[in-house]
Amino acid sequence: MTATVRNARSLATALAALVAVTALAPSVRAADAAPTAPTSVSASTREQAIFAVSDADPQKWALTLGNINNAIDGLGADHADIELVVYGPGIAMLKKDSAVADKLAAALARGVRIAACQNSMRGYGLADADLVKGATPVPSGVVELIRRQHAGYAYVRS
Repeated sequence: MTATVRNARSLATALAALVAVTALAPSVRAADAAPTAPTSVSASTREQAIFAVSDADPQKWALTLGNINNAIDGLGADHADIELVVYGPGIAMLKKDSAVADKLAAALARGVRIAACQNSMRGYGLADADLVKGATPVPSGVVELIRRQHAGYAYVRS
């Protein structure tokens, strides 16, 4: 096969691929397009989201708790299934006397579940009684994140 024939075949293959992609492009764009207006959630639908904090920075906590409030406000408390998983150095912020204890109590009152990593609790010498009322210990914060994502929860990074 001559170089000219090889080049012609390569060009024909590239053109065929371009035609196929061009033909599919309008339907792909339509499917990927974001809705122009917020969609309503049906009465039976609960949106599920999981947030995580692994550090003790109060600014990071303020951002995450603010995002949780925004999610609840946007979805409606009756349509939001929100969980906050805390592990690593962030576990200290779940103490009853932490800088965000009041904000955690407010989140719990809005129906947010707060999962406290027992591995981190052991590492930082914390007992269940040291945590804000309503925080629920889980064996592993990382495993909790994995399981919730497999169950369909959206992971929201703050």
